[in-house]
Amino acid sequence: MTFKKLVCLLSAGAMLLMGGCNNTKGTENTGANDGAPELRKVTLALDWTPNTNHTGFYVAKELGYYEEAGIDLDIVQPAEDSTYALVASGKAEFGVGFQDTIAASYVSDTPMPITNIAAIINHNTSGIISRKDKGIDSFAKLEGHTYATWDSPIEQNVIKAAMAAEGGDFDKVDLVSTTVTDVMTALSTDMIDTVWVYEGWDVAKAKVDGFEYNYLDFAKSDPVLDYYSPTIVTGDALIESDPDLIRAFLAATKKGYDYCVDNPEEAGNILCKAVPELDGDLVQESMKFLATAYVGDGESWGYIDDARWAGFYNWLYDNGLIEKELGSFGYTNEFLPQ
Repeated sequence: MTFKKLVCLLSAGAMLLMGGCNNTKGTENTGANDGAPELRKVTLALDWTPNTNHTGFYVAKELGYYEEAGIDLDIVQPAEDSTYALVASGKAEFGVGFQDTIAASYVSDTPMPITNIAAIINHNTSGIISRKDKGIDSFAKLEGHTYATWDSPIEQNVIKAAMAAEGGDFDKVDLVSTTVTDVMTALSTDMIDTVWVYEGWDVAKAKVDGFEYNYLDFAKSDPVLDYYSPTIVTGDALIESDPDLIRAFLAATKKGYDYCVDNPEEAGNILCKAVPELDGDLVQESMKFLATAYVGDGESWGYIDDARWAGFYNWLYDNGLIEKELGSFGYTNEFLPQ
């Protein structure tokens, strides 16, 4: 099972256990314009169920930014692990991707013709969560504790590197192959001691629930683990045939995420309006964090730093996790607004 599949299951499980969105204020679509030219239909394939990683898309759609760019955007939730295939085949113009999971495609004998064109979040915001009374306040202290693994070599080597940076021994971690759909219940009942989560979702949920936890941030442990997750991908064929569409899409999307940064509560309300099954309190707590993370210390939303991108792929190659050197392959900043 891939890391992204597990994260999706975690998120989906959390959504099912929560009530629908609350505190949702009405918003008006300001993009209506009688007599405007016909809009081009464009499809965006999410990585899985809608969540706050995607808020900027829903904001840009609701506030008419895509319409202003001549785009009629359809946001779809594809079947599991199918986003890359949809984008590569042209069935979706854009998709949500991840630097780590796309690496396997890039080194295969028939690599998917897709390119990362923007970072949705500036830094890797994933890490390890545990119950506070377990005392796991450093990666080295994972020794002797159970960890819910999906048996991915990249996943396990990321944890190994984070532990090694603090003098810990990954071989002393008790790996439990299991799928966790409700993180707080799994930790509370000692089904597992630790699990990989996103700070903007499950850590936000812990705060909403009053669950006492420790959280270990991969990006702060070792700079090489600060890879891009998630990203926006497009097909190489579209890059060749219609680069102006890509620029228009990213310009509108950037406006959506910039709005999220400046107006996190209102942006969360827009997401709740579009996806009412989400828990409103969780969305608002998540948006408080992500408003500081979408751009963070980057020069602007969407920008991908070459040293960080290549550094992670070089690390994968050096550790035998991919068979070809990728370096800076697989991304471009050329379509981002200047």
